[in-house]
Amino acid sequence: MATLAEPQKMNLNGYVGFDSITRQIEKKLLKRGFQFNVIVVGQTGLGKSTLINTIFAAHLIDSKGRTSSEEPFRQTTEIQTVSHLIEENGIRLRLNIVDTPGYGDQVNNENCWEPIIKYIKDQHSAYLRKELTAMRERYIQDTRIHCCLFFISPTGHALKPIDIVVLRKLSEVVNVVPVIAKSDSLTMEERVAFKQRIKSELAFHNIKLYPYDSDELDDDERALNERIKQMIPFAIVGSEKNVVIDGKSVRGRRNRWGVINVENEDHCEFVHLRDFLTRTHLQDLIETTAQIHYEAFRSKQLLALKETSSKQHEQQQQQSQSVQPQVGPGGPVI
Repeated sequence: MATLAEPQKMNLNGYVGFDSITRQIEKKLLKRGFQFNVIVVGQTGLGKSTLINTIFAAHLIDSKGRTSSEEPFRQTTEIQTVSHLIEENGIRLRLNIVDTPGYGDQVNNENCWEPIIKYIKDQHSAYLRKELTAMRERYIQDTRIHCCLFFISPTGHALKPIDIVVLRKLSEVVNVVPVIAKSDSLTMEERVAFKQRIKSELAFHNIKLYPYDSDELDDDERALNERIKQMIPFAIVGSEKNVVIDGKSVRGRRNRWGVINVENEDHCEFVHLRDFLTRTHLQDLIETTAQIHYEAFRSKQLLALKETSSKQHEQQQQQSQSVQPQVGPGGPVI
């Protein structure tokens, strides 16, 4: 097999024009639009729907919690998907939001995470089937989950055993971003201590969370990722309502002690989470899903398929040898 020689850097004698390739790529991408799939996991009442609506500055998803005593309790974890096409400055984004009502709400929460893990793997499986089709689509519809927002209850103590189990299982198949829900219920001292306990538990149980280390990152990207890792889990507050502070309307929550401005960095870390998900790491979340999580799933499936095919071939050979007639001195022996 021929190998390519090491390329030599050459100086051009005139303008060629291939530097316009980035504009060509941008034009094609803008025509197709972009897609982002996010799943929210956490107990009912932690503000999952509110946070999504706050991040994307629109009412995209309704709360799935019980609002009256007549409503039945959910017996299992359900999977519900909502799709929206949103646009900002000419950029179209198809946003798929996957909610998991019923997770962690039962008396016995054993294996309540299995429907979530199954759903994530099913999206990988569906993409793989389309990818292996002989006459596949030019642009495969991508339903693979790019980000999982995992909501931690603001107890102020430590992670629950179920949180540790679920975080470990989720981190193997999806980019997990943990957040401390309704962090305004904690004092600043309690918040700092709670975050430190969570970090210690994640390190003790060797749970790998997004963003991941990579040799492809430059110094600025490494520094940014390091700042984000120091901040995880994000202590957040969500609100779709506007309140007036000093004559200015802001998104926040009013209580008897004052107003929580969700976009004030001194009140919570919502701004850092929003910027992380949409302004600095949106494309990397999509690429990491394809290059790490989906690739691991794909390799495992193809190896299993190859092993199954090999075993079937061996069995067929053994069967064909067992039915061949034995030939004696006078001819075949029946």
